[in-house]
Amino acid sequence: MNTEVIAINPADPAAAPLARAGRILRQGGLVAFPTETVYGLGANALDTQAVERIFAAKGRPAANPVIVHIADLADVMRVAGEWPEVAERLAAHFWPGPLTLVLRKAAAVPDAVTAGGPTVGVRMPAHRVAYELIRAAAVPVAAPSANRSTRISPTSAAHVLADLAGRIELVLDGGPAAGGLESTVIDLTTSPPRLLRPGLIAPAQIEAVVGAIDVPTRYATRAASATPSGPLRSPGLTERHYAPAVPLECAASESGRIIELCRQGTRVGWLTLAGRERRCPANALQMELPADPAGYAAGLYAALHAFENQAVDRIVVELPPATEDWLAIHDRLRRASTPEAS
Repeated sequence: MNTEVIAINPADPAAAPLARAGRILRQGGLVAFPTETVYGLGANALDTQAVERIFAAKGRPAANPVIVHIADLADVMRVAGEWPEVAERLAAHFWPGPLTLVLRKAAAVPDAVTAGGPTVGVRMPAHRVAYELIRAAAVPVAAPSANRSTRISPTSAAHVLADLAGRIELVLDGGPAAGGLESTVIDLTTSPPRLLRPGLIAPAQIEAVVGAIDVPTRYATRAASATPSGPLRSPGLTERHYAPAVPLECAASESGRIIELCRQGTRVGWLTLAGRERRCPANALQMELPADPAGYAAGLYAALHAFENQAVDRIVVELPPATEDWLAIHDRLRRASTPEAS
């Protein structure tokens, strides 16, 4: 299969490529597109065979559900079996935006979307291309990240093509995805609501709208996480996820780990926080990311992709602060880490 790439203006997307992409989705095809988080790989969420093509293209385990994207609140009941008052409040405050609400699923949603479970994750994206694509398709769009399973999520069309060229029909190239991390996922079928995946919207922001929520990882940002048993309610819950092809480990900047590895002849990609003076060994490749969570999130996956392209032997990430505003970053680094390297 030849994967077509169409450049599209993220601020003012042209109607023609959106119409073409929408037709592909309605006909059971796969389209990669930018969102305000990362690039997504879309299919008609109500078409079982189309959704199964997502899993085949990504090599994604059937037990890992995918999020359904909508462009109008009127479409919620096409995919959700209920719309509680807490969902109404969160949608009014955060939609369109990077918040996924887990709800009881509607009968029309195929089991392939939900991993056979009774719930479905739903969100309304804020990125203009994503939003207008869903409107052009006129169907809810199931869309995990547009990469091979467990790999680094893509924040550019080039990242998508590196993993999925020849596996999907179309990529809408809208430039870099600004947010850089996947959406926050909160389960509204429990009381209190439970954070399943930290993301660009912090727990404190959600609690300001609906009161206290259950945050299992709130005080364990560095702890190992096990894959839950049974049908997963959200993507991003498996032990290994968001991972580069080379071993990744986290280390304190003063640990001497970089020097130790370089003395062994290892070509190291060293990811550090900006604003601190460090001496980088000659055979290490250093990249800096902003020392604020939003700036760091925007650049994290792009930096990991860049290290892979530089053919490093190992990636060492300087640990960011262990505070709640860095919760999503710690979650991604924990799941991307190679167990034997940590």
